[in-house]
Amino acid sequence: MRITVLGSAAGGGFPQWNCNCRNCAGLRAGTLKAKARTQSSIFVQPDEGTDGVLFNASPDILEQIRSKPALQPARAMRDSAIAGVVLMDGQIDHATGLFMLRERTSALPLWCTDPVEEDLSRGNPVLAVLGHYCGVDRHRIALDGRSFTVPGVADLSFRALPLSSKAAPYSPHRDNPVEGDNIGMLISDGRSGTRVFYAPGLGQITPAVFDDMAGADAVLVDGTFWTDDEMPRLGLGTKTARDIGHLPQSGPGGMLEWMAKLPPRTRRMLIHINNTNPILDEDSEEFATLARAGVEVCEDNMLIRI
Repeated sequence: MRITVLGSAAGGGFPQWNCNCRNCAGLRAGTLKAKARTQSSIFVQPDEGTDGVLFNASPDILEQIRSKPALQPARAMRDSAIAGVVLMDGQIDHATGLFMLRERTSALPLWCTDPVEEDLSRGNPVLAVLGHYCGVDRHRIALDGRSFTVPGVADLSFRALPLSSKAAPYSPHRDNPVEGDNIGMLISDGRSGTRVFYAPGLGQITPAVFDDMAGADAVLVDGTFWTDDEMPRLGLGTKTARDIGHLPQSGPGGMLEWMAKLPPRTRRMLIHINNTNPILDEDSEEFATLARAGVEVCEDNMLIRI
């Protein structure tokens, strides 16, 4: 299995266009040892040179495609290696890029849950707008443990798991969550038997979530905030990480504590990293803490072979 990290940042990217926090200002000034990042998305292929699945379509999708020749194999006058798109939620930073795929010559194959389909038909009517262009061939993601496949992508199967997180601010479920607002995904390779657990938005690790994490060869999970009070402490908001549906890395019950319980063979990676998170500074103690714990910080263009 071959996973290309197209984007590794949370909403707004890094640096965020209107932010002058220590990280964003330092990256612009060249005084921070860090790398710019676009908004979170991955591309999964069974092998090099094959079509694959795009997980989330960020507002940066055109830039991401241009920088990855593998996504444009140029086999015909109009071509793409994207066999289908899977949405993990209906957030702007994960769904707005669908607009940029409107030039398809056939309906866009899209997999999402019923609550996400509702959000993108009513609260933010992306799917209705696309109906005036290429159209959408929407497939329902079941939450009953059944796996699904994407036509044109051999050997890979996908199984969704409902997560405790937050729906988009424009969703009617924002403060009244329903199952399927956010999902994690277990991606399995039928040839090798390898598995990856992917969850860029994760507010709580339940026994079912941990079982999937512990059974995977690699995990790519929520790296949004280092501390629960990161945004209020910086004066950038009033809500904590957990308030907006993200489990912080540090502190009791944080992501690092859970990752320490995984089997030694498990590859551990953080994705969807907010511009305020000190782990973006490669000279920081927080970055060093992750290195000592065997946890990788995803970055754009990262190639993961499982």
